[in-house]
Amino acid sequence: MKLSESKAKKLLQLSQGEVISGSQLKGAPFEQMLQDGILQSSTQGRTRRKVVCKDPSQLKFYLQNQWGINDLLAYIDNFKTGESRADNIKVSSDSKSTKVRTFKGFLVNCYEPISAVLNGKELILQPSFGSFIFISDFENFTLDKEVTIIGVENAENFKMIEQQSYLFEDKKVLFVSRYPQSQSKDLIQWLQSISNSYLHYGDFDFEGFGIYQNEYQKYLGERASFFIPPNIEELLQKYGNRNLYDLQLNKRKLIIYDENLKSLVDLFHHYKKCLEQEVLIGGKG
Repeated sequence: MKLSESKAKKLLQLSQGEVISGSQLKGAPFEQMLQDGILQSSTQGRTRRKVVCKDPSQLKFYLQNQWGINDLLAYIDNFKTGESRADNIKVSSDSKSTKVRTFKGFLVNCYEPISAVLNGKELILQPSFGSFIFISDFENFTLDKEVTIIGVENAENFKMIEQQSYLFEDKKVLFVSRYPQSQSKDLIQWLQSISNSYLHYGDFDFEGFGIYQNEYQKYLGERASFFIPPNIEELLQKYGNRNLYDLQLNKRKLIIYDENLKSLVDLFHHYKKCLEQEVLIGGKG
């Protein structure tokens, strides 16, 4: 299966920060990317759906890993210039531009050394600043039960965990990235296989609650909880985003089961604001 030129062009627009009407993004590839969280949608009014890409780096990685497209612009140019089959191979991982999965696993990060066991051997997790560790053989990866697994939604927060350590001083923690969980089920499979507590650290909005409930809580049950800073109301007042609240009109119908989250939803409606987790980087929490 090949990604068409028209679809590739739409993805290029999204990667450059453009907002596109959902009516222009029809087809299985777009629906899958929305489902996987690579693209995000919102509804304005009753029928107008807008689609954006909040993190172009995730889209780039997704195209490489799922479609074998290493350079989206070059991939599109090949349609225009009619380059040879050999040239197409340069921008695609194979000559058929098929959907591929190059590797399995997930990223982990920590700001203090964490002892783990991988394939029966001790492994000290201590990535240098600016780097992460990718766990591929996750079926044979375990941690002490006292370690809390913190799932991070956004790439910037995952990258800059040292600046958020003040939030988790009472816990021994290992951070895992939702991406590439959004394109595979490796992370949730691993979480189901261990007994460690899981704490979800994401955006404080309706979409973030949906991700937590649908991707984690329903599989992990009582082992899962959603991180809410103690001064969330103050943060919402100072740094809350009215546009984010308005754009998630279609998400407000989400049924919330957690009582703590219900209280937070009441605050959303009271201030008519939601909050992105990046605000907690650097000590605002």
